[in-house]
Amino acid sequence: MQVKKRLDYQVPKFQIECVDLIFDLVPEATIVTSQLSICRVDINSKDALILDGYELELISLSLDGRRLDENEFEVSDTQLIIKNLPENFILTITTRIDPKHNTSLEGLYYASDAFCTQCEAEGFRRITYYLDRPDVLSIFTVTVRADKKAYPFLLSNGNVIDSGDLVDGRHFVTWHDPFKKPAYLFALVAGDFDVLEDQYITRSQRKVCLQVFVEKGRLYQAQHAIQSLKKSMKWDEDTFNLEYDLDMYMIVAVDFFNMGAMENKGLNIFNSKFVLAQPDSATDEDYFNIESIIAHEYFHNWTGNRVTCRDWFQLSLKEGLTVYRDQWFSHDMTSPLSNRIKQVNVMRSHQFAEDASAMSHPIRPDEVIEMNNFYTVTVYDKGAEVIRMMHTLLGDAGFKAGIQLYFERHDGQAVTCDDFVAAMQDANHYDLSHFSRWYSQSGTPEITVEQVYDAQQRLLTLNLVQATPSTSAQPKKHPLVLPIKYECLQADGKLVQAKEDQGNGVVVMSTGSLTMSFSDVDESSIVTLFNGFSAPVKLNQHFTPAQRLRIIQSSQDDFVKWEAMQGLYIQSVQYLVDNHVSLSDQNSVNEILQQFLQLDTLSSWIDKNMSRPELMAELLSIPSTESLLQALPKRDILHLHQARKNVTQYMLYEFKTVFEHHYGALIEHQPIYEYEQLQVNNRRLIGVLLQFLVHEPAYHHLAYEHFTHSNNMTDTLSSLKAAQIVQDDSFYKMMDKFAYEWSHDLVVMDKWFSLQATVERDDILSQLTLLQAHPMFNIQNPNKVRALIGSFAFFNVPGFHAANGKGYDFMTQYLMQLDHVNSQVAARIITPLTQWQLHTPERRELMIKELRRLLAHTGLSRDLFEKVSKSILQYEEIH
Repeated sequence: MQVKKRLDYQVPKFQIECVDLIFDLVPEATIVTSQLSICRVDINSKDALILDGYELELISLSLDGRRLDENEFEVSDTQLIIKNLPENFILTITTRIDPKHNTSLEGLYYASDAFCTQCEAEGFRRITYYLDRPDVLSIFTVTVRADKKAYPFLLSNGNVIDSGDLVDGRHFVTWHDPFKKPAYLFALVAGDFDVLEDQYITRSQRKVCLQVFVEKGRLYQAQHAIQSLKKSMKWDEDTFNLEYDLDMYMIVAVDFFNMGAMENKGLNIFNSKFVLAQPDSATDEDYFNIESIIAHEYFHNWTGNRVTCRDWFQLSLKEGLTVYRDQWFSHDMTSPLSNRIKQVNVMRSHQFAEDASAMSHPIRPDEVIEMNNFYTVTVYDKGAEVIRMMHTLLGDAGFKAGIQLYFERHDGQAVTCDDFVAAMQDANHYDLSHFSRWYSQSGTPEITVEQVYDAQQRLLTLNLVQATPSTSAQPKKHPLVLPIKYECLQADGKLVQAKEDQGNGVVVMSTGSLTMSFSDVDESSIVTLFNGFSAPVKLNQHFTPAQRLRIIQSSQDDFVKWEAMQGLYIQSVQYLVDNHVSLSDQNSVNEILQQFLQLDTLSSWIDKNMSRPELMAELLSIPSTESLLQALPKRDILHLHQARKNVTQYMLYEFKTVFEHHYGALIEHQPIYEYEQLQVNNRRLIGVLLQFLVHEPAYHHLAYEHFTHSNNMTDTLSSLKAAQIVQDDSFYKMMDKFAYEWSHDLVVMDKWFSLQATVERDDILSQLTLLQAHPMFNIQNPNKVRALIGSFAFFNVPGFHAANGKGYDFMTQYLMQLDHVNSQVAARIITPLTQWQLHTPERRELMIKELRRLLAHTGLSRDLFEKVSKSILQYEEIH
């Protein structure tokens, strides 16, 4: 399959100044009439016009009002080619498409009795023939016609300039977007919805109409979404002086959507799960995600829409920057600590794995086969970490000055990552040329630390060396610029500054090695590095359990405390697995861990700090098996999973009295539900304590009691997850009751499917097969597939990673079926199968066997082909 390369970029030979679209909507036969005002970029050129198109039926084609004969153009499966064109001309194209049978959910599709679009990255070519690339910016005017009774709302980008009734019960609405945009930002929605309306008055006193469109009968669930939007608009004004620019801002919630949401100019289309919220149906995490994702899509209005990407290799230009902006927003709206921990867990559990896989790529990739495969944690989350490092280096004022210059230079343009870096650099007179390697180099830097103490001079020296493992596309790696936040903790609790500190609590590493030195310190001083995950690196720095315990008790940084506790958990699991401790004998495990960790010294500190529920919920959260595998690769994942359970039971053994007391106190004083931070922290801690306690038979009843008395989805889900650990009759009774109460709600039932998929039972594959026949499951609905099959692959360790390989076999069979329905979703949930690098040789062989089966499957999509073929090639290169 054809590989596209970043360095092959050429400017478009034509520009489309204006686009007039007319849609006559019919589910199985929509007619699209496109009138394009086109000009040559080079007036001396004689190049043909080559338009992109996919699964289109061409009805007619006219040039400046004259219908073209078939011998005047060429049509293939993917292109429309027209030669002998003048310098300026108007091209009118009429096509017929079939939205109802478009299960890819790209372009224009029809689902749940509504029309919807998704055009990023290359979906517009499924609607009409076009220069479907992000550097072609045009003014769009769109007229939508449809049956008025079935589709009373006809929505598109911009502002309404005309509307009215037509014959035969149809009507029309015409929209005009005054801002030039690429085709990927085009949007259309037609259907029957309930609408929640509000307004926002900008700082310049402009009134903006806000509308949230939801499924009929669900208006009461949209209030949190519209309030989140208003918070986002105000925050962007206060933080970056950025105002919204249209008269209307619309959000539409749909149940069939490949992504979380899409930032189409003025008309954001959202997956329903990221709009709808009510205490009895949405968890605290749902509330957080809704606020965060609504902010993300709103912030795209400037970082993505007003200034967009020149080409898709520059995707992190908009996504990395906007993810960082939404993280900053969430930091200000909720909790800095828990937010940062979420972000770091994503990096360590998912992005580091991607860096080690065959799909390893820089945040600005160099080549792709299928662009949809590069909407990745590397582009988004690592991209955000690169922006965060830039913020650290430049400081708050410098970073904002760079953003301001970026908009002054490039508003209304399609630009590159280099343009962004240049603006940040020029605004601060700070040389970022070396730092820019982050955009072009893949892989995760690994930092090794050696500590030396000179007792005579009372000088503590840390020697740091950085190295990035080679990848197949980039065998040679170069040193990167790493901002290092740190803490030097002395025995008396005082902090000491490094000699190399640049004055803001940061030391910058820009070469392959660095020395950090601390004068007049005692030998027992402990230095923690990359605090707050100040750079996305793997750190090899040895601490004993006693040192980690001291950090937990004495550090002034809560994130550092969390890191130390995570290190204790990882050390414990590693000790059990590497020393071949019998994991079936919990009493023996407890004795071994008691001697190894000596956590009893932490008991009074934990008891005292339970008054800080957010910190304690984080400290008591044991890393997932997936995170443990990242930290301890090439161990058997089932052994890691069992050892994790052993550590959990050991924690209960050490702190049972403390856990029981504080769980009871928190439950006794629960107020009426509100989504506010103190309550969120308390509910989180309640859930963590409950999941510890149910590991002992004497506390099994607590899960059912918690479920029975719950008046919100957070507590309900906490009790179900706790009961899932026990898996007694009460769990299945609770699950049946949950399904009965929520069978009317597609979004909530995703939680039920996910819980079913992650039950650790011997017959899980049979259960998954039965659940696919459930009336609420639909292979065409990405949310359902992710909830059931995705949850199984990502989170059911014993089921997916069964030693006989049957979990991998099941996944392969399902992917073969799903690929023909929705290749994007298939390419996303295959990820655990492509991360064979982390596993033991025996398990690698089983995974590669299934990948080869997939590669041999007839009609494999480009999406899956790229991931599967690269994974197999990487394996063959190593072996």
